[in-house]
Amino acid sequence: MTDFSKLLALDPDEVVTHSFVRDIRLPSGKTLALITLDNGKDYTRPNTLGPNTLHELSGVLDRLAARGAAKEIDGVAVIGKPFGFAAGADLSKVGEIPDRETGLLMARLGHSTLGKLSELGVPSFVFYNGLALGGGVEIGLNATYRTVDASVPMFGLPEVMLGIVPGWGGAWLLPNLIGVENALKVIESNALRRRFLRGPEVFELGIADAMFGPANFLEESLRWADGVLSGSIKVKRKNEPGRIERLAKWDIAIGIAEKQLKDAVGETPLSPYRALALIKAAKNTDKQTGFAAEDAALADLISGDQFRASAYAFDLTQKRAKRPAGAPDRQLARTVTKVGILGAGLMASQFAFLFVRRLQVPVVITDLDQARVDKGLGYIRDHIDERLAKGRISSDEANRLKALVTGTTDKKDFADCDWVIEAVFEEVGVKQQVFGEVEQYLAEDAVLATNTSSLSVDEIGAKLRHPERLVGFHFFNPVAVMPLIEVVKAPKTNDAALATAMEIAKKLGKNAIITKDTPGFIVNRILAKLLGEAMHAVEQGTPFDTVVEAVKPLGLPMDPFVLLELVGLRVGAHVLETHHAAFPERFFDSPALDELADYGHLLEKDAKGKTKGYDPKALAIVKKHTAPGATPFTVEQLRARVEDGLADEIHRMLEDGVVSAPEDIDLAMILGAGWPFIMGGATPYLDRVGASERVFGDTFHHPPVRGVA
Repeated sequence: MTDFSKLLALDPDEVVTHSFVRDIRLPSGKTLALITLDNGKDYTRPNTLGPNTLHELSGVLDRLAARGAAKEIDGVAVIGKPFGFAAGADLSKVGEIPDRETGLLMARLGHSTLGKLSELGVPSFVFYNGLALGGGVEIGLNATYRTVDASVPMFGLPEVMLGIVPGWGGAWLLPNLIGVENALKVIESNALRRRFLRGPEVFELGIADAMFGPANFLEESLRWADGVLSGSIKVKRKNEPGRIERLAKWDIAIGIAEKQLKDAVGETPLSPYRALALIKAAKNTDKQTGFAAEDAALADLISGDQFRASAYAFDLTQKRAKRPAGAPDRQLARTVTKVGILGAGLMASQFAFLFVRRLQVPVVITDLDQARVDKGLGYIRDHIDERLAKGRISSDEANRLKALVTGTTDKKDFADCDWVIEAVFEEVGVKQQVFGEVEQYLAEDAVLATNTSSLSVDEIGAKLRHPERLVGFHFFNPVAVMPLIEVVKAPKTNDAALATAMEIAKKLGKNAIITKDTPGFIVNRILAKLLGEAMHAVEQGTPFDTVVEAVKPLGLPMDPFVLLELVGLRVGAHVLETHHAAFPERFFDSPALDELADYGHLLEKDAKGKTKGYDPKALAIVKKHTAPGATPFTVEQLRARVEDGLADEIHRMLEDGVVSAPEDIDLAMILGAGWPFIMGGATPYLDRVGASERVFGDTFHHPPVRGVA
């Protein structure tokens, strides 16, 4: 028997999730032992599965197995505390595992404990009554049967995003339960995109055998379990018919997934490929062999640098993101009962749809003429209809949301708005004009917000009668998907406006970071440095492929030129111009990018929109702007330039108080630019490669955050 004592002593401060047991007499006369997992905290602190939690659960399951053998109980079920099942391991402590041996113990303890659910001698049930992530999901996968609450908001196996693998049964059990293609979706693509399943999807995929509404979830689950135990309910699973055909497609699905992984994340991340190997092997291995392979993979990864960096990044998104630095007292926030949006174009319409859906208050949009207003209203209504068609809202809710959105060409209709945000052309004069037109009709405590991506908020508000109520509120595209909002505190912005912005961001389901009013704020300033160096390099005659290779170790989700094409060449040129004007000694402008913006393309695409390569005419434009006698950079030279340039700029941002700490820079780049978890953020990477020491003789973190360099 494995000795887990070393592991149990690892975290003396572990918040133990206890296993409370009570017997329930079912209508058929059978007895079900119900385990309730509860850490004694409220719903904001989900159950977690630390070593001592697993050890306690293991003992409980041993005792229940003995009771089953003695015919005292007919089955065992597990449920979580109200509103939550379990969120897996406490990663802030798992990240402190000192070596592979300890990591292997953690893997084996998980398998040993959860595996007992399939070895009790009586059927086991798991009732997913709320949030279930990682090890929480794997509790159910190890059980005989599962039910799910239709209102479950988050369900998934996010491990590969965090630099590890589903190591307590998930990589072997899930593909054998729901088929390899569905398992790849849950374990690989959903995790890497930070997407989670909801209750109905859990049931549709076949992870759960039954689904019930939240009002009587436990009662219905018990009644269903009674039917299974008494034989009146026969459980049929979607993966059982046609299993031979599914196995024949197994290797094909793995091959497709491997290619997709290389395209999406490159070959630096270890965890997605280890998980893929485990899923591939699950086709022909037995459970014991599959679990042993999971043990080895988890031990390798959990003691490695990529996971340590991921644990740092995860901690930022789970803790720092929820307690934004510099946020004023939320009691100062203005209650928002109506939203006004200046503009009716694509961005404005996205705002309107998000605000009405999340805030459930009246929203009014405006533009220069009724035709533009009507077009914007049509876009919003189409999106509401789309959600209705997908079953995400009822017809009553769809009608109510449509009724809340109106359009006008008369700014007087904004008089009762508490929050007004502009979404007009990125030019100071235009923004000043629209704010000036509407301010005269607003109450003095109404808050104004600008969505500018790089212009001075202070300058935008220079002509306002009350500039203190203007705040920056910078979304990232696509508005509905990207989780970050940069909340810009201009010199005159008062705490009431700032508090209102932070509260609205929270209600919109976004993470807000407060930034000083400075060109590019956080994300665009760092990207401007990167993109400016990339365009400068090709204008020096450096081949495009050399530039791509030079920045590859940063791990960004796309290379600089794909990013430019995505955000728009005109937008990219504007960002570079803005930063060059503000900091001419450190930021390059790009004559080539200006002309490319006029031409309209940098990349050549096929009929399906897939990139084939660089547009020959675009390459000719860049070559035309290559300086005579320019010396191309090598991969090593350019990589050092980019790393040192980023270290210098971020250090300047911190010295200037753009944000409170390096952690805010990292959080912004993770949420706003897709900086991968396995890199741990921008500043840990720059520490690890030595750029911080080279540039300012110190590191951003003490001690440095370990991770892949």
